[in-house]
Amino acid sequence: MTLPAHNLLFDEASPYLQQHANNPVHWRPWSSAALEEAQALDRPVLLSVGYAACHWCHVMAHESFENPEIAAVMNRLFVNIKVDREERPEIDQTYMAALTAMGDQGGWPLTMFLTPDARPFWGGTYFPPQSRFGRHGFVEVLEAVAGAWRNKRADILNSSDNLSRHIQEKLGSSHDKAAIEKNTLPDLAENIEQMIDRQAGGLKGAPKFPNAPFMQALWLSFLNTGNEKQRSSVIESLEHMLAGGIYDHIGGGLARYATDAEWLVPHFEKMLYDNAQLLRLANWAYAQSNSELFRIRIEETIGFLLREMRTEEGAFASSLDADSEGQEGLFYLWEKEDIEEVLKNDAPFFFAHHFLARPPAWEGKPILFQTRKQALAATDHLTELTPLKQRLLAAREKRIRPGRDDKILTDWNGLVISALAECGRSFGRCDWIKAAKQAFQHILTTAQDGRLPHSTLERRASYRTHKGRSNSLNEHRNYPKTDSTFWSDALGEKNQFPALSSDYGAMINAAISLFEATGEKTYIENAHHFIHQLDQWYSDDSKTGYYLSASDSLDVPVRIRGDVDEAIPSATAQIIEALTRLASLTGDPDLQQKAWTVAEYAAGRAARQSYGQIGIFTACELAREPHKLVMVEHPQNYSFVPVANRYPDPRRVDLVLPIGSQMDVSLPGNMAPVTDKAGAYLCTGQSCRPVITDPDLLESILKPVSRDLRTSFEIKTCIKTKA
Repeated sequence: MTLPAHNLLFDEASPYLQQHANNPVHWRPWSSAALEEAQALDRPVLLSVGYAACHWCHVMAHESFENPEIAAVMNRLFVNIKVDREERPEIDQTYMAALTAMGDQGGWPLTMFLTPDARPFWGGTYFPPQSRFGRHGFVEVLEAVAGAWRNKRADILNSSDNLSRHIQEKLGSSHDKAAIEKNTLPDLAENIEQMIDRQAGGLKGAPKFPNAPFMQALWLSFLNTGNEKQRSSVIESLEHMLAGGIYDHIGGGLARYATDAEWLVPHFEKMLYDNAQLLRLANWAYAQSNSELFRIRIEETIGFLLREMRTEEGAFASSLDADSEGQEGLFYLWEKEDIEEVLKNDAPFFFAHHFLARPPAWEGKPILFQTRKQALAATDHLTELTPLKQRLLAAREKRIRPGRDDKILTDWNGLVISALAECGRSFGRCDWIKAAKQAFQHILTTAQDGRLPHSTLERRASYRTHKGRSNSLNEHRNYPKTDSTFWSDALGEKNQFPALSSDYGAMINAAISLFEATGEKTYIENAHHFIHQLDQWYSDDSKTGYYLSASDSLDVPVRIRGDVDEAIPSATAQIIEALTRLASLTGDPDLQQKAWTVAEYAAGRAARQSYGQIGIFTACELAREPHKLVMVEHPQNYSFVPVANRYPDPRRVDLVLPIGSQMDVSLPGNMAPVTDKAGAYLCTGQSCRPVITDPDLLESILKPVSRDLRTSFEIKTCIKTKA
């Protein structure tokens, strides 16, 4: 099969693919048709993987993919396939594993060369158009790879066979189960502790990523062991992060990473998943430390999400670009005179609490940041500083904004739904919980035949690329669609089907968090439905785990397990956490056994590469000793619920019963709560404390040691219970 000799990305919904729809490169979306074309032409495949907010993806596109001469070489020698890593993470993970097996550290854009049947044989990341900075030029690479395909094909096929076996073994194989031991996570956390940067927080060295899976592992280990050093590592890392240039001090929200070792110079793209995980970590840290810095950053970051990332449908977009007007970070940067012009006589007060820095080799305008000491001290001046930030934000809004990737990713939305629901409980913010509910509901409306999509995007009349060109999405073209896509013209959306197992894991956790926040039983029904979908489409033959892609995903080169952490915990980790939480909440023994079985077999696989799969060990620790709090309350006079809301704990699920409830709720040890009078039942693992009848006693049990009660605002509850 030979496809039309021109670019076939015009009808793709992904904003990243649309950014390349006008390239002179004859790009194809990932599909069986594109691979069949490569086989018919006997050409290797050039696979380019990136995402819409990726700065270096834009650089390579501008330098090479928009260059007619380089495009002509690509079109003559290869079948060229573009993949949005956020739409197709299973494709990205497969070939990223191949690249790292070759000794490359990986990154995006990912540039891989494949045999016509999709087996990898060589690759890299960013290539300049001509050789420089110790990197081979892209045209030189293209011609060398094509020459090797003509003259050394036997060697290439042998290499591709070896790499394919390696990928299958690393990402898709099964292993014996492993015991989930009490000391496994603490030992691993102790090793992570040795990597912590004692001066600047986070992991040592540069670049510096938030690395939520590592921070969560340290936090859970601290909760279970009382290791104060691990608690301090997380809290101090967050403080440095939230003071540095990686945090947007005017609009709120965290950039993807800092390019330096001090959190000063951000890579300015903003990702939904980073900010969702930041909210959860900061919420836990606030409960432990009572530091106003965390409360302020939570409120600012949620303000950013609702203002800039929320779509018309009520869900959340994927990311904001690093670039605007062709320059990285321009939207976020300020000269001192810019700020003085906006703030006038108030500028000296603002600069008493903030710095502008132009670090060595930085070519743009200065970066706004605070020292950690400044950030902590500025919390005492919130009343004066907030209106100044609002004036600067209003001025910034007049600038040309960076592009937003509007596609709605189910798993990332699941993360932010959980974060909004949990922070909404802690802060008594029913509006945050309402936003979480609306996002959850929109994800449900995109399902087809009960199956969630991985990605959806509104089919608007046009999409404006980062170059400013407008591409029609409504023009009819008879181009092949990718195998795993479904067009829903009635809804005006393009839905990427089927979902990944990570989507179901994240949405089960989101449903449980919404149930805890609202008391609405329909969320538990949703969670059970999602587990049924997991079992039907993603389970392995032995029923001991799940694959990342569904059984009817016919265009995946290797059916891999979702064991590997990236910037978020792996699909497997999220599923273990989800099964554990739902089993604890419902008391279902079959579900408890399922969670334990999946955890044991995942632990067996993860034991072979601990740091790449830290999320699995963290989730296994949750499965080893889950916590459950059942509160019997008078709906008009809550006394236990505000206490529980003050002290969020990732190990714990909370259930509220109105006095006189006939709801069938079980506790470990075949016990049942007494529902004719108020009381709280706190269980750890398979044992429960005697009924707690005094809210102050519950407070003394849940609150951290040596911590004053939170007095800065009154905790309300948004939960609604029905007798």
